[in-house]
Amino acid sequence: MSAPPAPPEPSQAPKVTEREARRVAEAAREQDWRKPSFAKELFLGRFRLDLIHPHPLPAEEDVRRGEKFLARLRTFCETRIDGALIEREARIPDEVINGLKELGALGMKISTDYGGLGLTQVYYNKALALIGSASPALGALLSAHQSIGVPQPLKIFGTQEQKDAFLPRLASTDISAFLLTEPDVGSDPARLATTAVPDGEDYVLDGVKLWTTNGVVADLLVVMARVPESEGHRGGITAFVVEADAPGITVENRNAFMGLRGLENGVTRFHRVRVPAANRIGPEGAGLKIALTTLNTGRLSLPAMCVGAGKWSLKIAREWSAAREQWGRPVARHEAVGAKISFIAATTFALEAIVDLASQMADEDRNDIRIEAALAKLYGSEMGCLIADELVQIRGGRGFETADSLAARGERAVPAEQLLRDLRINRIFEGSTEIMHLLIAREAVDAHLKVAGDIIDPEKPLSAKAKAGANAAGFYARWLPKLVAGPGQLPRTYAEFHPPGHPDLSTHLRYVERSSRKLARSTFYAMSRWQGRMETKQGFLGRIVDIGAELFAMSAACVRAELLRTTGEHGREAYQLADVFCHQSRIRVEELFTRLWSNTDDLDRRVVDGVLSGTYTWLEEGVVDPSGDGPWIADATPGASTKENVHRPIR
Repeated sequence: MSAPPAPPEPSQAPKVTEREARRVAEAAREQDWRKPSFAKELFLGRFRLDLIHPHPLPAEEDVRRGEKFLARLRTFCETRIDGALIEREARIPDEVINGLKELGALGMKISTDYGGLGLTQVYYNKALALIGSASPALGALLSAHQSIGVPQPLKIFGTQEQKDAFLPRLASTDISAFLLTEPDVGSDPARLATTAVPDGEDYVLDGVKLWTTNGVVADLLVVMARVPESEGHRGGITAFVVEADAPGITVENRNAFMGLRGLENGVTRFHRVRVPAANRIGPEGAGLKIALTTLNTGRLSLPAMCVGAGKWSLKIAREWSAAREQWGRPVARHEAVGAKISFIAATTFALEAIVDLASQMADEDRNDIRIEAALAKLYGSEMGCLIADELVQIRGGRGFETADSLAARGERAVPAEQLLRDLRINRIFEGSTEIMHLLIAREAVDAHLKVAGDIIDPEKPLSAKAKAGANAAGFYARWLPKLVAGPGQLPRTYAEFHPPGHPDLSTHLRYVERSSRKLARSTFYAMSRWQGRMETKQGFLGRIVDIGAELFAMSAACVRAELLRTTGEHGREAYQLADVFCHQSRIRVEELFTRLWSNTDDLDRRVVDGVLSGTYTWLEEGVVDPSGDGPWIADATPGASTKENVHRPIR
């Protein structure tokens, strides 16, 4: 066997231009839409209610299997998990993780053919909501293992040999982790510095990975690394399954955070780590596409746990605000507090509607849900944080006090402040809110870029621009007239959503249809106005996406309410919650539409220029900086580790 190649010299991520970074991200996208997408149509001004109504339902066998596991999991959560202990000691006890292994929780999404439970996405998410309510750190561990860890990419892209070798382990004993982020590389994978150099029948990995959720305790890793282009190797960012105890791997640090204190998240260094070519997932250069495809459904795990948080918040808000009296009556009866409780209840209903709908659509596989899953993640993480914040406010000083402190002085140990801390990471995990806005916006304008993209591309020749102009003229001649009028202007449209004795949800669906067309017109006007500069208008794009998220949430809430009415499960109450949510959502939508054109984006940009140039340093005077010394970004120079290996596999 030949000697391992020398590791690369540079200590930092490669420098790339903005255009090169965009090209890498664009290449990783799924380019085509082979199946219908409710959300994609929504952004184009076409309200395709038929794609989500009647609400899809799981098969009876899936329900039986899922409910049976949920019952066992609930018993485990109630008898074996001490969330306060995990929070206090910042570690999940090994016996808890081993108990989950025995329960089969590591294999919830893995087929029974490989020893897994074979749960649907719907019941997997219900399980995460349940266990996340007992301990958010445990929910994160199981989610990272199955939603983005080794099992999901293997299920979609793995060879039969890889599935046979790894899935039985992952279903029963082995914990997995996903390693993409680096100290100087976040949502810009074009700058990925970790390398995988071909050497005979192996690849040799060198580099450092940051924020490796589960990395401290993992047995198997899915690692993204850059393969250099060479003879016989197309190169590019590539995915590998790596044994976590392979020689040359060092977990150098177990990170600590403001929330999720039991999270086994670390820094992992690779120094001349040999990985068999048989462990490569997919072809060279397909790593980012594999990661993004994995996340199409993997992103649903975070909003699922936000649903669990909303349910618990509603329970605490109800019990506390009924018991706590101020000025002669329970605080819930005061309008200022009551409005918060209404928001929590209505929003929790909508979040569950979104997650269940998107999950069932994923299980049916009739629709392309890449936008729906991204919207669920974006909306769930943002609204989950608002729900937790409102719960803390309802609880007042007790909301700011820790559960241990409350118990020490004889009161119920309610971890409201912990919930707020734990949920905060969801706005960053698996694509920050800002990145999700850009990702969804790119998909939302895909149809426009397909017909008119060459017109605004400075690298395209005049001949390409002329051809694109002709194509665009034909597309918009057919599309724009359809945005003028629609079913939302007819008073009896969607009449089945106004059954006798129930609130009228049809009016909300008509609003969604009208707003969908308005959203499409606004997007077209912005593209006409800014053309190639559209991608720099991140404030505008974020509001466009937020409007789409609200419209999707309203649609899901109405469809779920009708499902519950027709099945006789709290239908009247569901209609009430959907009605309240839609009224609240419509207020937010109107504000967002106003802010599309009336905002401080240009003024903000000038202030930022001044801040970065030092114009306002005088404003920073009068304080001391308690930050410690050290660089803003840790050195990630490849090489042998000088630190103790804190890798801690659980057996």
